[in-house]
Amino acid sequence: MAAQTSVFSVLIPARMASSRLPDKPLADIEGLPMVVRVARQAQLSGARQVLVAADDPRILSACAAHGVTALLTRADHPSGSDRLAEACEQLGLADDELVVNVQGDEPLVDPALIAAVATQLAQRPDCVMSTAAHAIEQVEDFLNPNVVKVVLDRRQVALYFSRAPIAWWRDGMAAGQPSCLPSPLPLRHIGVYGYRAGFLRRFPLLEPAPLELTESLEQLRTLWHGERIAVHLATHAAAPGVDTPADLERVRTLLRKS
Repeated sequence: MAAQTSVFSVLIPARMASSRLPDKPLADIEGLPMVVRVARQAQLSGARQVLVAADDPRILSACAAHGVTALLTRADHPSGSDRLAEACEQLGLADDELVVNVQGDEPLVDPALIAAVATQLAQRPDCVMSTAAHAIEQVEDFLNPNVVKVVLDRRQVALYFSRAPIAWWRDGMAAGQPSCLPSPLPLRHIGVYGYRAGFLRRFPLLEPAPLELTESLEQLRTLWHGERIAVHLATHAAAPGVDTPADLERVRTLLRKS
């Protein structure tokens, strides 16, 4: 179990609608619904409470059957952060309380990573959010627009997130696609987020940023409005999540082998 270095709650947004994998939160993974597996991983992080914020009573029933606490939220939320903002209101969390958003399709999420993201925010009172990143080791990942990159300042605060290869390696890219990576290695963003509850409640009310709409990256709204995001540097890549039926089979195979 991860050492508890800060007091935080974990909120897991879960919605039934998914174009690529219908009823995804309830997908069976070795005898347990996926969202329950996510919650059980989060419970190992040292969080003082772990709750699922769901949009469907069927998710609540599945969670209750396995001893996981869940809240019913509105079905019309446009994003997971909007859903968590409602959950913060339902729970009556104080503005300075720490919340970690763990996606409901990450059944292999590392509990130590959750704790580290919470600790990063607890240690940075100048930041309203925290997240994580790790070094990219493959040129293909550096160039892949589906791999989100982040660049940091010297205090591990995010300067920018992008689908483009950043920082741009002027010399290495001069002759076209490079065969190696620059030094220091570029960073891949890991989609686990810590929030101060007051900012999480405020976030959906902020005007969407032009950069956010261009890149399709919601976290750019925070930077555009002048707020700061602290970044934990992980030593390895995050475990695979589940977006498609193929992803689901891969995770099932990994758990069977373990």
